[in-house]
Amino acid sequence: MKNFIVVAVILVIAMSCGTSKSTSNKDTSVAQVGDTISISSDKTEYEILIIEPGFNAWLNSIAQPKGYYSQDYLENKNIFYVNEWNSRVNQRRRFNADLYELPINYSPTIDYGYDVNYQLYNYFIYFQNKYKQNLLGGRVPPN
Repeated sequence: MKNFIVVAVILVIAMSCGTSKSTSNKDTSVAQVGDTISISSDKTEYEILIIEPGFNAWLNSIAQPKGYYSQDYLENKNIFYVNEWNSRVNQRRRFNADLYELPINYSPTIDYGYDVNYQLYNYFIYFQNKYKQNLLGGRVPPN
């Protein structure tokens, strides 16, 4: 299974097996422990694990509900967010290295499924609001 791991303010994607592609996101399981959220799907072979104090509460109370955004919308936003994130990882003197420790390996050619894209997108929104960062060059989305 391929993994997305978000620890505190660190985003890491650990790639572990071949690139499987699927458009279905059925058979998705969600496990929550305190401030840890794990989303996995047998169909897409990808998982996202987010460990960030306050994110779970924010996701359940402030974030737009699942289905509000299309998967295409989430994927397009995530591509921009990931590119900017990775750019900041490479500019340690300009950006806080404690916030941008590790790059994210996110490919626009892989279908990670709706749930993984939803979690990643919302983490970027949460991250921007909590740490007063602006990953897209405009106003931080209020979400």
